[in-house]
Amino acid sequence: MEKQVKLDNFYNEDHQFKSGVATLRKLALACGMTETYKWSFPTYTVDNKNIIAICKFKSHFGIWFFNGVFLNDPKKVLENAQEGKTKAMRHWKFHETSDIEEQTVTAYILEAIENQKKGLQLKVSKKPKTKILMPEHLSIVFDNNEDIRVAFNKLTYSKQKDYADYIATAKQEKTKLSRLEKIVPLILKGKGLNDIYRK
Repeated sequence: MEKQVKLDNFYNEDHQFKSGVATLRKLALACGMTETYKWSFPTYTVDNKNIIAICKFKSHFGIWFFNGVFLNDPKKVLENAQEGKTKAMRHWKFHETSDIEEQTVTAYILEAIENQKKGLQLKVSKKPKTKILMPEHLSIVFDNNEDIRVAFNKLTYSKQKDYADYIATAKQEKTKLSRLEKIVPLILKGKGLNDIYRK
């Protein structure tokens, strides 16, 4: 119900691109997608997979294609949503309702749906994990307490790295020791340094 209210607000709000986003919505729904609301924008899905989102800003409105990298883009209208950061998403911007060629927009949406059904997905290569440099204070604790060492080795790479960095970045000896005192109980419980902040 809350999503429906947000959808209604998005499309009914008095905005210079009100008729433009309404036209895009009509085309999206005509392609048989499910309408929902995510990340503050109307989002259209097929089999719970994101296909497009409709957006509006001060100077333009448009469509985000979640896997737009796979679209043929014969009209050369698609832009990388965020150069250097975005891998798969592509953005089609409009400045006037009259910019929308309904047949062309529909063709792009249908191709995006087809690509999703084919399972086309960009594989993002993960950065290789760097070896964790173990601070001397932690090494000494592990040498003197097998339980702590075993518990630490069971943690994920990122949690281990957080702990190692936490000790290594302490400038003074007393800070290193107080930090060590703080983290040992967390390590034994299998918790990460920042788990308290993660929902």
